[in-house]
Amino acid sequence: MLSCELALSGVRPLVLEKRTGELSEQRANGMVGQVVRLFERRGLYQRLTGDGKPPEPAPNFMFAAYPLGLSELSDNPVYTVLVPQRRIEAMLAERALELGVVIEKGRELGGFTQKDDRVVLDDGRETRYLIGADGGHSTVRKLASIDFPGVTTDRTVSRVAHVSVPAEYVDRGGLRVPGFGVIPPFLHQRTERGLIAYAPFPNGPSMISVSTLNIPEPDAPFTIEELREAFAYVAGFDIPFGPSDKGDLLRRTSGRNTRIADRYRDGRVFLVGDAAHVHGAIGGPGLNLGLQDAANLGWKLAAAVRGWAPEGLLDTYESERRPAAERVTMHTQAQTALVGPGPEITALRVLFGELLSEPSVVRRLAGLIAGSDVTYDMGETSALAGHFGPDLGEATRSGRPLLVDNTGTLAPVAAPWRDRVDVISTPLDGATALLVRPDCYVAWASREATPDPAALRRAMTRWFSAPGSAAA
Repeated sequence: MLSCELALSGVRPLVLEKRTGELSEQRANGMVGQVVRLFERRGLYQRLTGDGKPPEPAPNFMFAAYPLGLSELSDNPVYTVLVPQRRIEAMLAERALELGVVIEKGRELGGFTQKDDRVVLDDGRETRYLIGADGGHSTVRKLASIDFPGVTTDRTVSRVAHVSVPAEYVDRGGLRVPGFGVIPPFLHQRTERGLIAYAPFPNGPSMISVSTLNIPEPDAPFTIEELREAFAYVAGFDIPFGPSDKGDLLRRTSGRNTRIADRYRDGRVFLVGDAAHVHGAIGGPGLNLGLQDAANLGWKLAAAVRGWAPEGLLDTYESERRPAAERVTMHTQAQTALVGPGPEITALRVLFGELLSEPSVVRRLAGLIAGSDVTYDMGETSALAGHFGPDLGEATRSGRPLLVDNTGTLAPVAAPWRDRVDVISTPLDGATALLVRPDCYVAWASREATPDPAALRRAMTRWFSAPGSAAA
């Protein structure tokens, strides 16, 4: 994702990929939150779905195994797309190659040395910047001696497998468990013994996920029989799941890690995604957080490489994205506590469930899930500034800054920035003009028929530097 963003901004990155083949293990099952709309802005959403339709807000979601009805929200921010992570990765790699990105597979970084104006890799090659997008065990982070403080909690065992489900246990899309009830699809179900989920993917096998506190033999292979036993332990009934053609079986016995890097930058080295933060997977916030890291950093790095980054621009990467990581680590820890076993957690859930009857609470949780409750400090007082911007059609596919001028007065103001800012006109709700950064966040907005040109100049200078700076 980061390489695509850099290429759109006129920079040719090199991707060093340790793996030689596709992702083999089961990871994320889709994307949740503002990243879905970001993909649509870049023209990537339709490539994933293949149907050409724009994304729509999800009418329902979950929080700590509570179903959330979102259809009544006037501006529902929760968008979802159900596609496996391996498909997302393959599509992004395809797009990167289209943009001229070079991807070296089977290449593992062994070391680097930072100079004043470059980074020298262990093979002698030089680069302006080095970005670690290499996961929670990030080699780049360790080589840069960046601490990774946080906590590791209990040894909950998570078992996930694609399975075949006997037809008599499928009830209107849900999983019917005698003596327990119907488990709705794609929603976690909590009992005092653990957590289960049922995901009947369209045109594919179903997935069963079970989390418990009982620990298996460390060297014992994970089997469908073990999954059945764990499911029966949590739900109280043994459903005869069978293997699927996919054959994906995953058991994680490590503790839950919640960590945020001590700093996102060390000189010319940056961290994005899980290299910068790890957290619980409940609610699926990881791709939303990490891919928006990439979109935030990409255009800023490109501006620095091309010579027009204003002073301090690269520092705004951490100041903007760290609060987003802190929100995710907070709510995944809270959800993990709320789905834990034990009668005292059951009592807490009763109280929390009563709070969910308040529409304002549902709205707050929707913003938390989507990541839309995190806004950036743009130095502006407009209600739109700092928020993810509206749909501007295909204009955002270029990855360039955009000035939307529906007043016909701002083109002369923006003219000195024509090498890096495009001026367009398109219908807007609640504004006559917007300045939108490449990551699709609003940097400045006006409701006036004749906006203040000085305010626009300040915003453009703050984010895109003074006119006349280099743009090689």
